[in-house]
Amino acid sequence: MKSVILAEKPSVARNIAEALKCKSRKDGYIEGENYIITWAFGHLLTLYDCKDYDKALALWSFENFPYIPEEFKYKVKPDDKNRSKEDSGAKKQLSIIKSLVEREDVEKIICATDYDREGELIGLLIFDYIKAKKPIYRILINEWTEDEVKRGLSNLKTNEDMESLQSAGLSRQLTDWVIGINFTSVATMKYCRGKGNLLNIGRVLMPTLKMVYDREMKIEKFNSEKFYELYCEFENDNGSYKGKFFHNKLEKFKNKEMMEKLKKEIEGKEGKVIEKKIEIKKENPGPLFNLTNLQGYVTSKYKGYTADKVLKVCQSLYEKKYVTYPRTSSTALEESLKDKAKKVLDTLKKGLSFEDEIKFVVTKKVFNNSKVESHSAIIPTYLKPKDLNKEEKEVYESIKNRFIAQFMESAEFEHTEIITSVKGENYDRLFISKCKILRKEGYLKIEKYNGKDELLPKIEKDEIVQMVDIKVEEKKTKPPAHHTEKTLLKAMETCGKSNNNNSEENEDKDTSLVLAGYSIGTAATRAETINKLKYAGYITTKGKSLLITEKGKKLIETFPIKELLDTDYTGRMEKALADMEKGKFNKDTFLNYIYKFTKEGVIKIKRHRADLICDTRKSK
Repeated sequence: MKSVILAEKPSVARNIAEALKCKSRKDGYIEGENYIITWAFGHLLTLYDCKDYDKALALWSFENFPYIPEEFKYKVKPDDKNRSKEDSGAKKQLSIIKSLVEREDVEKIICATDYDREGELIGLLIFDYIKAKKPIYRILINEWTEDEVKRGLSNLKTNEDMESLQSAGLSRQLTDWVIGINFTSVATMKYCRGKGNLLNIGRVLMPTLKMVYDREMKIEKFNSEKFYELYCEFENDNGSYKGKFFHNKLEKFKNKEMMEKLKKEIEGKEGKVIEKKIEIKKENPGPLFNLTNLQGYVTSKYKGYTADKVLKVCQSLYEKKYVTYPRTSSTALEESLKDKAKKVLDTLKKGLSFEDEIKFVVTKKVFNNSKVESHSAIIPTYLKPKDLNKEEKEVYESIKNRFIAQFMESAEFEHTEIITSVKGENYDRLFISKCKILRKEGYLKIEKYNGKDELLPKIEKDEIVQMVDIKVEEKKTKPPAHHTEKTLLKAMETCGKSNNNNSEENEDKDTSLVLAGYSIGTAATRAETINKLKYAGYITTKGKSLLITEKGKKLIETFPIKELLDTDYTGRMEKALADMEKGKFNKDTFLNYIYKFTKEGVIKIKRHRADLICDTRKSK
């Protein structure tokens, strides 16, 4: 007897077939001695539109909303070019899957879609739609190499084991349909006039837009203030160096006259080095990549990338068996993967000029079950890639280098700090100077460090130095930076909890503030959300900056359902879905709350008095 294996995409099906030596290619499947591998094309089914339940709902009217079907139904997904027709390819593939499942020589079904909410939902809906009667099992693996496929098939889970994940996937889908259909329809009717206007309202879309809006408002309301700093240039026989005046830990001063007076007081005097402190500081690589950190890293390092493009390239590498599952929020590996990680490391380090500096060690930073949610961090597989295009190579090298760096020594920097004292009329005036020198490359060899040393001349404590220049510099406080895709992705991942205004710094460091599941969207959907904001006309790009449009700004200021704009509220909703995956939250309780929230929100919009957001009517 045989088993039917359902993959999420044809490319994955080919990988499974190769691993299982299934070589007989047929229309819509590949067959071997013990297995028949078939596939979906992602989602083959979609929820009914409103008009599918009732033709009267095709014409938008306030009287028709709120609308929540008594029973949610599914249909074959529509054709991309003509949405009034079924996708013929999807319909055909569903028929093929049904015929394979119903074959007399087939005893069981194995779901091999991606092991996450969406992957589980894809399989669940297909098996429900074709009314599969045979036992369903689940393969749980993180990559499609031969070793992993065989390991996964020897450790199958039952369909009943997957009920919690299925509930979370279904709840997410129904929630987004109910909120999106109702609020989009009613808000568009309420706040728009004229043809072609649409307000796309979504559970994840709105709080993400609000974060862009909030940053924009901070920038708009920012009042730049002048401040002054006093610098001295000192010199000894070995060279010169610059010092900045400080007093009681203050280095910036608002009073220009005071700085000018101080300058005159000490100008031309000699200085004395009263303190010299040298400290060796270690620097470790950032944690293994999850999808959000990888997207941030690549979009910052290379030109021409969006977060969505990084995901697509990484997905391609995954389907080619070169990296593990990309849609992960974890920055560590399961502790059970130690042997696998060692095999990967031993394979990838061969031939590197510093191969002997790469040593496999087990640390809590790399192997830590408490830091793994569903999927481990993204790492390379033991297969060395061939014929990668430019984008694939850049993304692969980023993942590979970050992985190898975990098993190299720390980099070491020598930090030197000196304090130079100049005699004033009543007090000694103190100036601080710092330098940073790379003493040991460590993991920076693989990261290709190109930083520059900040040097001081050879100088000792109690040495007398000459002042060769002194000046007051006028500066201005700077507004927060606009969000980039990198900073917005991180803000979505953490609900803004650890997102500083100048958040290009330290983005790759481990974020201990993140609660499991407490976020906006998931690793798999955040890039798509940013794309939707652009497509809806709510944000635009300027270089790497994301800017809110007038339409986006009006929407945030007008839309009355403020809970939907609240990152904390949306984060709690996402946390409930994450808890549902673990069997800690009831699906019906969650959905009943969503239905009640939506009904009350629709009534609130109907009663709301506000100006139009969109109006394309021709003025008479």
